[in-house]
Amino acid sequence: MKKKERYEGTLNYFRKAMPAADTELEFGSVFQLLVAVMLSAQCTDKRVNQVTPELFRHYPTPQAMSVATPEELAGYIGSVSYPNAKASHLVSMSQMLVKQYKGEVPGDMDALLALPGVGRKTANVIQSVAFGKAAMAVDTHVYRVSHRIGLVSQKADTPLKVERELVRNIPQTDIPRAHHWLLLHGRYVCTSRKPHCEKCPIACYCAAHRSTASASCGETPPRRG
Repeated sequence: MKKKERYEGTLNYFRKAMPAADTELEFGSVFQLLVAVMLSAQCTDKRVNQVTPELFRHYPTPQAMSVATPEELAGYIGSVSYPNAKASHLVSMSQMLVKQYKGEVPGDMDALLALPGVGRKTANVIQSVAFGKAAMAVDTHVYRVSHRIGLVSQKADTPLKVERELVRNIPQTDIPRAHHWLLLHGRYVCTSRKPHCEKCPIACYCAAHRSTASASCGETPPRRG
């Protein structure tokens, strides 16, 4: 199967099955989204959603969070990964937003990357989810699924290379949702240790599952836990 056919089949399925795919993180503002995404690094969205309600009740804005101490924030996010480092980044990030951007989260990639604790994946999520830009965030799920399906080559051995190859092949109008399509597929179907190929709706397009090349695709939507 040619790569173009694999992209067309995979994207056509997701367009029909998940037309309104979005992040599973819970937030009430762009700032809260940024905080949640920063907390989600090497941590599950489920865990983040457990700690952010109380965190946002006390620190709902960059102005409020900027005057907190890292120790105070760590007390609310202690169950996420690397709470001390993340707490320090959140305070510094909030202070920069207040000082340089009047408390508003910038939409520019370079400005986002200049914020403490914000890497390319986080910046792309903010650009995509908050500002609707054609930005492709590559996390572990997107990286794994892209390689397994065969959407990217083996030469794409870094998240940035995967991002660039996906962006070259996915229509711009689909890119804001495509991150969530691949992420959710990896989270609930094409899981890391034991992918559920028997219930995969795009198995016939998958390079890693050639044995079902004649299978019927698109009959079973990916199920969430």
